[in-house]
Amino acid sequence: MEENRYLTFALGKGRLARQTLELFEKIGITCEEMKDKNTRKLIFVNEEEKMRFFLAKGPDVPTYVEYGAADIGVVGKDTILEENRKIHEVLDLGFGKCRMCVCGPREAQDLLQKREFIRAASKYPRIAREHFFNKKHQTVEIIKLNGSIELAPIVGLSEVIVDIVETGSTLRENGLEVLEEVCALSARMVVNPVSMKMENERITRLIALLKEALSQPV
Repeated sequence: MEENRYLTFALGKGRLARQTLELFEKIGITCEEMKDKNTRKLIFVNEEEKMRFFLAKGPDVPTYVEYGAADIGVVGKDTILEENRKIHEVLDLGFGKCRMCVCGPREAQDLLQKREFIRAASKYPRIAREHFFNKKHQTVEIIKLNGSIELAPIVGLSEVIVDIVETGSTLRENGLEVLEEVCALSARMVVNPVSMKMENERITRLIALLKEALSQPV
């Protein structure tokens, strides 16, 4: 690629973006513009490194990367699995750790073990379908929800839910528990396949620097 081309990063908004930028600072890449909380800018530039950054909602990050609007994205593994875009996952950044789990009241455990027909509510229908249909070979009706998933088994909408569990305190407060673990989750770096070929040297060097930084004790 031409030497003056910017490498563009799409970062998931919030804590993910903050932790990513902290990690980048460890390898000498900064973006002072992004630290201004009052800014209305959408694109932030590091002219020295020829890098551009923008913030996006988590589910949109893989889309920006797949279509080449961003060369690189940082987003949770849950979003990568759910969106199922044509992107390369190149690095586990190690932060934002949590689990995707099947949860519900204790009595639902029996339904899972016997693989009976049940309803499962989730913000992540693709992940839920993959777990029940392809891994467990259990027939379920997947109900897509966007709000408080824990409500579904309490009001009788579903027997179980498939959701992200960090501490489990919300589950416990509502009489629910983890019944099965689906997969471990954390923040991942993803790359557009064309960018990986055309900007291989720059991206490979960046990954190597990040790996080195991640291997150092905190």
